[in-house]
Amino acid sequence: MSQNSKSIYGGQAVIEGVMFAGKHVNVTAVRRKNDEIVFLEVPRTTRNWVQQLKKIPLVRGVVGIIESSAKGSQHLNFSMENYAEDEAADEAAKNPEAAAKQAEKKKEGSGWSLSMLVGVAVAGVLSFVFGKLIFTAVPAALESLLFENVFENKVGHNLLEGLIKIILLLSYLYLMSMTPIIKRLFQYHGAEHKVITAYEAGEDLTVKNVQKHSRLHYRCGSSFIIFTVIVGVIIYSLPIFTWDTIWERIYIRILLLPLVLGISYEVLRWTNALRETPVLRYFGYPGLWLQLLTTKEPKDDQVAVSIASFNRMRELDQQMTKN
Repeated sequence: MSQNSKSIYGGQAVIEGVMFAGKHVNVTAVRRKNDEIVFLEVPRTTRNWVQQLKKIPLVRGVVGIIESSAKGSQHLNFSMENYAEDEAADEAAKNPEAAAKQAEKKKEGSGWSLSMLVGVAVAGVLSFVFGKLIFTAVPAALESLLFENVFENKVGHNLLEGLIKIILLLSYLYLMSMTPIIKRLFQYHGAEHKVITAYEAGEDLTVKNVQKHSRLHYRCGSSFIIFTVIVGVIIYSLPIFTWDTIWERIYIRILLLPLVLGISYEVLRWTNALRETPVLRYFGYPGLWLQLLTTKEPKDDQVAVSIASFNRMRELDQQMTKN
């Protein structure tokens, strides 16, 4: 079955699990230390005006990013809570008295309230916005301070700024991947990609079938990150966006950030649409190269969790479609 005849799904890796976003529901599957797979199932409720915005080129990218940051935070928090419970259980075996006190505190404050859900969503959006501002401002400031008189042409400064961004990004991802928990997160990221690719290829979702596929995927958020760097260099180099001081340079970067994000999202969609086209498919390679850092080859049990999440999402989606 061709990709065009199938629904397009996306997802994200979480701590010891995977979240998949369906048309009507988002589902996260997490493997506990006792090998039980637990699920978080959250119906998708998008307001009409948001749906309309998501149909507008350039605008839809920014809206989608903010929405996924908000909703993804809830699923990440769910996985972190389960991971913390398992870690606490291990600690309880070593210190029963302290564990009893911790369990009592948890009992008093258990359950997700509306304010908690909103708080997690807002925190996710703010974290994304703050991260993008830092990643935009710091390379511009460093380039201005360290290489102020190297180039007379602004294009040279912008290219060097882009290079600094890439170096900072790769260094950050490499150092993060050295930690055990992030390495496992990246393995689940690879498992997510493999499941989507196997589904798009029309194969039965068994561990053996899924493991045959690449852990890299054109439609990945990691690809989006590298495209923001490339698109940013091009936009910042346009003659209409000039600057004389470091503060003007940073101000222009922040002001143009929504435009950079919007165009980068359209480039991501474009490269995914052309991934089967000879020659043009290579436009998506920078994003795939970055995924060599942000994904790792998953183990069979991790792929099984990803399949469980995807199948449950599809099952609920079909039920809600009938209703």
